Amino acid sequence: MDSDELKSKLTQLLALKSETEIVEFKEANNNFDFAKLGKYFSALSNEANLMGKDCAWLVFGVEDKSHKIVGTKYREKRTDLDKLKREIADRTSNRITFQEIYELKMPEGRVVLFQIPPAPKGLPISFDGHFYGRDGESLVPLNLEEIERIRNQNNPDDWSAVILPEATIYDLDRKAIAYAKDRFLVKFPEFKEDIAEWDEITFLNKAKITIKGKITRATIILLGRSESELLLAPNIAKIRWVLKTVQNEEKDYDIFPPPFLLAIDKVYEKIRNLKYRYLPKGTLFPNEVLRYEPFNIREAINNCVAHNDYSKAGYINVIEFEDDRLVFSNNGTFIPGSVEKVIMQDAPEEFYRNRFLANAMFQLGLVDTRGGGIKKMFSNQIKRFFPLPDYDFEGIKTRMTLTGKILDQEFVDILSNHPDLKIRDIILLDQVQKKKDINEEELKHLKRLGFVEGRKPNFFLSHSLITPINDEILKVEYIRNKGFDDEYYKNMILEYLKKWNNASRKQIDNLLWEKLPDILDKKSKFNKITNLLQGLKKSGKIVLGNSKKWNINL
Repeated sequence: MDSDELKSKLTQLLALKSETEIVEFKEANNNFDFAKLGKYFSALSNEANLMGKDCAWLVFGVEDKSHKIVGTKYREKRTDLDKLKREIADRTSNRITFQEIYELKMPEGRVVLFQIPPAPKGLPISFDGHFYGRDGESLVPLNLEEIERIRNQNNPDDWSAVILPEATIYDLDRKAIAYAKDRFLVKFPEFKEDIAEWDEITFLNKAKITIKGKITRATIILLGRSESELLLAPNIAKIRWVLKTVQNEEKDYDIFPPPFLLAIDKVYEKIRNLKYRYLPKGTLFPNEVLRYEPFNIREAINNCVAHNDYSKAGYINVIEFEDDRLVFSNNGTFIPGSVEKVIMQDAPEEFYRNRFLANAMFQLGLVDTRGGGIKKMFSNQIKRFFPLPDYDFEGIKTRMTLTGKILDQEFVDILSNHPDLKIRDIILLDQVQKKKDINEEELKHLKRLGFVEGRKPNFFLSHSLITPINDEILKVEYIRNKGFDDEYYKNMILEYLKKWNNASRKQIDNLLWEKLPDILDKKSKFNKITNLLQGLKKSGKIVLGNSKKWNINL
């Protein structure tokens, strides 16, 4: 847009009687919280999709009630504004970002107009894994009905429930059907006498795997013979297991076609679930557990099968790394929006990508449609003191990483000494042990609990948690992380200068470098020493001479 077109658009927006679901005004006098900006981006993008609009607008420099132009100093450098496109893309699903960012110099002050694209058909936009929307002028989580309405734009019907007219009972695997009967009886033992009288079609109808005797896509996925996968073309139904080294080099692989009811067990048997030993504090006797709780492996594979977007014609992947982690991935976005929501809420999930397939798997005891499977996986990891499952929703894939070892002994200490911790607090602690970012409020909360100390990004286990420390190695490790107070380092500098008269910056670096906390990186150590020198200079204790060497100020 040129200047005149922009002024016309701004006049049109200002003329609105109030903010709408697709227009938001903010004063943003000097700055604006980036996380809040991202939430507004998600909300306005999703609302533009739902309302069938070609874009939404977020306007800085305008009072939201009166629509009076007040001006904004938000990111006055054009290069800083342009960086926003990448910064937003880095934290939104599918890397969606602004269509354009415009600046307009008005007599009353500078106005910044963010043009936000509608969410693509079938793909609601999340920010940091959460979907947002608008309720009038309010910023709110996008409700499940709206999420599903967007997702169904490209796929209004249940893909898995489609009947395949050319398929017959002879396209199904006999062993898979027999195994399905066994699993059905475990789930519904009350049908033990009846099932002996049912023929195969009757059983498949009762188990809700077929529809009135007709073979569905879900039937082929769960019970189809391997060659019957062609009936799903051009879609693909395959599970790929890959063994990789720590360096990400492939060592072995296998591919499993339908019937998935049998393939799931075959994939499970491929995974090397070895014994893991660790020594709890205060005992000489090690604990011995399997690296992966068997339920967690099966639940992860079953979830991939149930929620995979088969229309994307991609494989379900189970990647086993030799450094004790498993990565499960399937095509398709994570429908609930965030794992935290699944963990926290008690109600079952209301929407499924493949409802017919998920229901059939429930009938065979493979999945829990009440949403308890993910909660149980988290609980199993917590009981072992292992890292929590890691979910990644980048692009149109859902990826989950399961770690089969203790990552941080300090995490173990907290959980073992505080068995009544809330799940939300455990999730935060897990993020800390994985060196992931948490916001200031979350950091303050953990500090209040006495679990961490230090400043972002260099925070670590609180001394109060591990007192008393009887292990000499842990004592050294703690001091290396915590370091000493500034006066200690300043006195070292002063003693050095008194003895040797002067010192270059390099000499002072050599003096202090190894004594600074190990948790600091090279840049942080350099800045720390700079601040110490400047502090001594401001207090009049040292001066920088003409030879670029520091001297005692006599």
